[in-house]
Amino acid sequence: MSTMNIVQAIASALGHAMETDPRVVILGEDVGKFGGVFRATLGLHERFGDSRVIDTPLSESGIIGTAIGMALYGLRPVAEIQFADFVYPGFDQIVSELAKYRYRSGGHFTAPVVVRMPYGGGIRGGLYHSQSPEAYFAHTPGLNVVVPSTPHDAKGLLLAALACDDPTIILEPKRIYRAARGEVPDGGYTVPIGKAAVVRPGDDVTVLAYGAMLHTALEAAELLEAEHEVDAEVIDVRTLVPYDLETLAESVSRTGRLVVAHEAPKTCGYGAELVAALSEACFWRLEAPIERVTGLDTPFPHTLEHYYLPDKHRIADAALRTLEIP
Repeated sequence: MSTMNIVQAIASALGHAMETDPRVVILGEDVGKFGGVFRATLGLHERFGDSRVIDTPLSESGIIGTAIGMALYGLRPVAEIQFADFVYPGFDQIVSELAKYRYRSGGHFTAPVVVRMPYGGGIRGGLYHSQSPEAYFAHTPGLNVVVPSTPHDAKGLLLAALACDDPTIILEPKRIYRAARGEVPDGGYTVPIGKAAVVRPGDDVTVLAYGAMLHTALEAAELLEAEHEVDAEVIDVRTLVPYDLETLAESVSRTGRLVVAHEAPKTCGYGAELVAALSEACFWRLEAPIERVTGLDTPFPHTLEHYYLPDKHRIADAALRTLEIP
């Protein structure tokens, strides 16, 4: 075991995968000698050479299209999009081609591409470096969508994605790239895609979150316990598609109250899917209306980032409303 941050855990996963599977290749802008804008691929070019760690032109459509071709010919490409906000020129390649190869070929072809992209706020990057586009990908059949919240899960989910024959979008919360630290196994292991994690057991209210927002939810749970003696259960959704409805529904059925938190705007945000699914599954066990704590329905601001992003007080207040505590 080693203590790592999320960037180091991603680098560890990529290094392990490339050592054990010669089919794994990396491509993207500045991923080679520079090591990526967040240094997640630092040192891999020196270890594996420019035939496996490939610097590409500034063309997201080209990056994804090339990765699709590589996958169809038997490779396991990892395509890095420098910021999630930059993915849109490659969006058509992802939703129209990558997500559909298994279906359109009647199962004769798969496209095992992993697309990594840093997402979310917290670095004062403004409206072109802070977006949370998870709902776009979660709405597209044929894609796995995962969001790690810890170094352990970042490595395990990435290795699980590389072992999967279907394409996986990995959204990496850059706000906690170096802030979140934890113990990570040095060798290979996987975290199952499609399984949530109960990170703080509780009995009074369920709080669902993912990415950097998980840590904010844990801060809110501590605040609720210290100031109101409220015992909040916090669950890391972790895999957005497929999501672990069984674990989520068990918790909500037991607590009778639910708060969903994420950074993306509220309208048609991913939280709306969780609210709908859990309303269907747990309607007769709910004791209060479900609360959503989200980003605002505006372009991501620069100077008002602290106001836009949900904080522990907003999440705690939402939980108190479900409990009718003023």
